[in-house]
Amino acid sequence: MVDSRLADDGSAIRRRRECLECGNRFTTFERCEEAPLVVVKRSGDRVAFDRGKVEAGILAAAKGRPLSTEQMAAIAGDVEEQLRLVGGDVTSEQIGLAVLDRLRDLDEVAYVRFASVYKGFEDAADFQREVRLLTKATAPKRHQD
Repeated sequence: MVDSRLADDGSAIRRRRECLECGNRFTTFERCEEAPLVVVKRSGDRVAFDRGKVEAGILAAAKGRPLSTEQMAAIAGDVEEQLRLVGGDVTSEQIGLAVLDRLRDLDEVAYVRFASVYKGFEDAADFQREVRLLTKATAPKRHQD
């Protein structure tokens, strides 16, 4: 090996090598291979994790809300990073709960919209229950004088 340095913004190592027999020089690149992230759906089906699907769900829930595309992409990125730390197989429930956890802090309307699809709301009572849980969890504590 003649030279070694980081390439592709640090995601790879570029190595300059020389053949000991003929003296020709060539370049190799080494990259970390990420373990595949597999989603186990409620039906039991197993599919590859698709960050685009998470982003699309967040985008639909936040339509018309004051969330930037950067914030929505950051949520999807944070969720993916959290799931990769768990590693291997993750459930669709883990994904939904992770998204809801982040939306709760950013936009309550987007949170309720996402929850309505994720939790399969069937009537207005489901919305009322979720809003009660949301406001109970986020309402400031009042001090009694």
